[in-house]
Amino acid sequence: MSASSGGAQASAGEPRDLRSELSELSSRLREAEGYLGLAALRERREALEREVSAPDLWDDPDRARALTSEFGRVGDDIDVLEDLAKRLSDAEVLHELMVEEGDDSVQAELVAGIDDLERRLSDLELRSLFTGEYDDRDAIVELHAGTGGTDAQDWCEMMLRMYMRWAERRGFDVEVDETTPGQEAGLLSATFIVKGRFAYGLLSAERGVHRLVRMSPFDAQHRRQTSFASLDVTPFLDDLASEVEIDEKDLRVDTYRSSGAGGQHVNKTDSAVRLTHIPTGIVVSCQNERSQHQNRARAMQILGAKLLDVQRAERDAQMQSLSGPKAKVAWGSQIRSYVLAPFQLVKDLRSQFETGNVDAVLDGDIDSFIEAELRHRRSVS
Repeated sequence: MSASSGGAQASAGEPRDLRSELSELSSRLREAEGYLGLAALRERREALEREVSAPDLWDDPDRARALTSEFGRVGDDIDVLEDLAKRLSDAEVLHELMVEEGDDSVQAELVAGIDDLERRLSDLELRSLFTGEYDDRDAIVELHAGTGGTDAQDWCEMMLRMYMRWAERRGFDVEVDETTPGQEAGLLSATFIVKGRFAYGLLSAERGVHRLVRMSPFDAQHRRQTSFASLDVTPFLDDLASEVEIDEKDLRVDTYRSSGAGGQHVNKTDSAVRLTHIPTGIVVSCQNERSQHQNRARAMQILGAKLLDVQRAERDAQMQSLSGPKAKVAWGSQIRSYVLAPFQLVKDLRSQFETGNVDAVLDGDIDSFIEAELRHRRSVS
């Protein structure tokens, strides 16, 4: 599979059958209303409206937050489907007028509307690929440099930029909680949280080892170098108190000076925090906040998410998908190759999706790879 333009559009130079395209979009929208359960969503919104309007709602803050959050998600889903239905109806009316009156002056507007509907429906159809309990949550992402020395550390930093640019493209927020600089350049590791609906579901498709092939800027002879970095992702849950307990006696707490940005205060005080959960060996760090207390609180949230991940995996083998298999960050374990020399190609070794536009991919244009892997995952499940 290789990168291509939207499926509804005709090949360059061929006339487009707009009536057929509108009919196909209508069929796809009805399918979306079915798998997203529009009728059930409307019933659920009515029930939630009554609950969130209750005068005693905030007597139980945890329940109140859960209800208001669900109310927002349900409302968003309904709004998206109803907006698409209205846009499609407007496009169908415009097409009828164009045909009846023989007025080609509105064709450019109609084509633009159909292309926009195609893009919006494609985004919506991704939701049918999300089946995990936490797919709609925020995501804790960890990057680690692997085999390849300084080049691998530079690749780790390049990956951080790629995913931050991807998040920006999707309108997600990113909070960088920890970065460990490499010995000469780049990063040994980075931990960041991507905040946005379905962030975890989308980024779960990126979990694994990523391989870079290029002419090394760190080699005096400028020879071709292969390097590796890995990505791991865990769903981020705001309130873990009711789901996971952390005994303070099981923690080793280390403080150190932040090595990242943050001004004189961060660099002059031991504000960064590293937590080691002794029973499991899980280590998390945070240095992004201004105070040691804030860094510790954030690190505890990340640790809680990781422990919940482990606990659920132990209780139910199906939950292994949350943490995924751990592969050696080296030859033979990569999920995707990014080749910059002697030719340019990015290829996913699972879905076989590929593109020659390496610069766009490194600038965060990875949605096609994510969708291809999600569809591949569904096809083999």
